[in-house]
Amino acid sequence: MSFTHKMPFEWQVGLRYTRAGRRSGRNTFISFISAISMAGIGLGVAALIIVLSVYNGFQKEVTARMLSVLGHIEIYQMGGPMTDWHATARSAFANPEVTGAAPFVELQALLAHGGDVLRPAIVRGILPEEEGKVSDIPRQVKQGSLAGLKAGEQAIVLGIELARALDVKVGGKVAMALSEGGLSGGTPAMRTFTVAGIFEAGHNEFDSSLAYVHLADGQQLLNLAGPYGLRLKIEDMDQAPEVAFQLKQSMPGDLLVRDWSKLNANWFAAVQTQKRMMFIILTLIIAVAAFNLVATLVMTVTDKQADIAILRTLGASPRSIMKVFMVQGALVGVVGTALGVAGGVLIAMNVGTIVPAIETLLGLKFLSKDIYFISAVPSDLRWGDVAAIGGTAVGLAFVATLYPSWWAARVKPAEALRYE
Repeated sequence: MSFTHKMPFEWQVGLRYTRAGRRSGRNTFISFISAISMAGIGLGVAALIIVLSVYNGFQKEVTARMLSVLGHIEIYQMGGPMTDWHATARSAFANPEVTGAAPFVELQALLAHGGDVLRPAIVRGILPEEEGKVSDIPRQVKQGSLAGLKAGEQAIVLGIELARALDVKVGGKVAMALSEGGLSGGTPAMRTFTVAGIFEAGHNEFDSSLAYVHLADGQQLLNLAGPYGLRLKIEDMDQAPEVAFQLKQSMPGDLLVRDWSKLNANWFAAVQTQKRMMFIILTLIIAVAAFNLVATLVMTVTDKQADIAILRTLGASPRSIMKVFMVQGALVGVVGTALGVAGGVLIAMNVGTIVPAIETLLGLKFLSKDIYFISAVPSDLRWGDVAAIGGTAVGLAFVATLYPSWWAARVKPAEALRYE
């Protein structure tokens, strides 16, 4: 006995209608429309998986480049400088997730070179020997060295775009304009710094507006007796909110603890909003295919009036008739979704190979390194997204079966057979 013979008759009939015989032109046309519905669902699912994977890839790439400069967690001393940062660092290391700590100060200034160009900059005071424990800046220095920052020598390391805008190279001089006494106000003062290095973080915001000086020079510029606070690196950056909460509860003193998601809250909120809107917009493609499925089932019900009447005469209940057409529609949705998931996952996992091949074939570059901070299209396939997309597609297909199935169940055998 074959497998199909063991199925309930509703499944057997639904499968047969899905395959729609080709003995008449009308059945062939219904079969064609059913295939179009299946293809539409598959294309919508694949497109949604690919787009969200690329979107996730961009988000992951940007986040990684941001965190190569920023700390995972920042701790500030409320009411003044952190005069004993070593003690605070030891307290932070009591949490096993913390792997690195480094002190810092930060100020805003204007940098000039040659008197012609003036650029705003965020200037951070750091300890060069400690900075590598919390960021990748020491490895991102392309010219010179971060070790060139020495206390009292008025040295500075610039982002590559900032150095280019100022037209200055390693060994050159830049003037820094800031308020006398730092945050305390006063008349503007000019300090001269020697460029000790140039770094490239790969993120335009940092490369064009960030500069580093020695922690001692930064404290002197701000008239502080110690750093603002500490930047921490932890084992798993995704656990930063939870670790920050633990540190707030366990560390002594009046401290402000912020994780990287809070430091960049507006950016991440915008990214999540855009991703949700992208999901909704592309889901409309699947919804269009589902509406097409409604038309397919209505045509099938109209064409199979006699079959429905015979099934009813043989004892099939209206509920069974509903099941027949729900099985047909659900199969179209499930098969279309499965094909879309397979195609979408395959493409999303090979974007790094497919995009360069298309670029070579068409002779163009989608992401120019001169314009964008990354030159390759990234992809980050997340199975949670795949599950959500697949579930949404199957759900829409199932909803599309309800009205045609209900209509089929209301067919009256006598009226349907009258004209046969």
